[in-house]
Amino acid sequence: MKDIVPLFDCDAHGPLYIAGPCSAESREQILEAARGVAAQGVKIFRAGVWKPRTKPGMFEGVGAEALEWLSEAKRSYGLHVITEVATPEHLDAALKSDVDGVWIGARTTTNPFAMQQLADALEGVDTTVLVKNPVIPDVNLWIGAIERIYNSGVRRIAAVHRGFGTHQATLYRNDPHWSVPIELHRLLPHMTILSDPSHIGGRRDLIAPLSQQALDLGFAGLMIECHPEPDVALSDAMQQVTPSVLGEILSGLVWRRTPADADVLRDFRMHIDSIDHRLIELLAERMEVARGIGELKRRYGMAVVQRERFNELLEAAKDRAEAFGVSRCFIHQIFSAIHEESVRQQVGDVEKK
Repeated sequence: MKDIVPLFDCDAHGPLYIAGPCSAESREQILEAARGVAAQGVKIFRAGVWKPRTKPGMFEGVGAEALEWLSEAKRSYGLHVITEVATPEHLDAALKSDVDGVWIGARTTTNPFAMQQLADALEGVDTTVLVKNPVIPDVNLWIGAIERIYNSGVRRIAAVHRGFGTHQATLYRNDPHWSVPIELHRLLPHMTILSDPSHIGGRRDLIAPLSQQALDLGFAGLMIECHPEPDVALSDAMQQVTPSVLGEILSGLVWRRTPADADVLRDFRMHIDSIDHRLIELLAERMEVARGIGELKRRYGMAVVQRERFNELLEAAKDRAEAFGVSRCFIHQIFSAIHEESVRQQVGDVEKK
């Protein structure tokens, strides 16, 4: 995919920013949001016209009528405008309204049949397509969706990292699993990859730190949800910011880039960062299991510390580590700390009862 071209001819010397409301709710709201986004220097305006919702009865968007509002915002404020499509009918209506591009949401990306229908509808079409990651952390499923769009003849393609669904309780609405987009970059180095901190965090106070983290990890830019009155938004109110707050977030971001001869070092560091995030996720999962064990021990009147069990675990870990060239002493320190925290979690779980 070396012939993929940059999006919207944007400046390669800084991040690419996309902003706008989760949903197009009214003409007035769209024009006010577009005016606010443009005032912050953002050139690409986003708004959902058709909204895939988890449950029936939730606001599912205004529909094709709202495309006229996007066209007016484009003309009035000199913006590129994009919207989400999930079916060939959506795509046809969007292209007829002269939008500059479309994005494909996580639920659609997860479904190869839906992706192929959109790819077939895109044959011979000159437009921009952003492909969000699938709901599950599967890099091959994401690449497959991108390849379907590429095979249709589209060359202005970007990937958008918006986090992944998880059954575990985490700080985020969608688990970042940073290792997945980093692996996507390794496999498709010419692909523009953006991050969507609004959907990852699910809370407006997490947007700034997630945005900086994404840029530090080498993402080319961000897609942020921005609404003139986010508290009364009809969808995803908690993860949208006002245009003025958007400006504060963007002005506070640091765009770090290394010289060309340091690219290898950067890639190694990104890999280290990815591994560290996975370690934290695995440790959190282990502590969740430890709390479950603590509950069972409490129920059956068992002692929290099972020294024989720990010694067996520790020796097995040392043997495995040695086989991989890792110091037995180092593993002893690490697993002792993990065991100590597991005991604390189990005791804490009992005390709370």
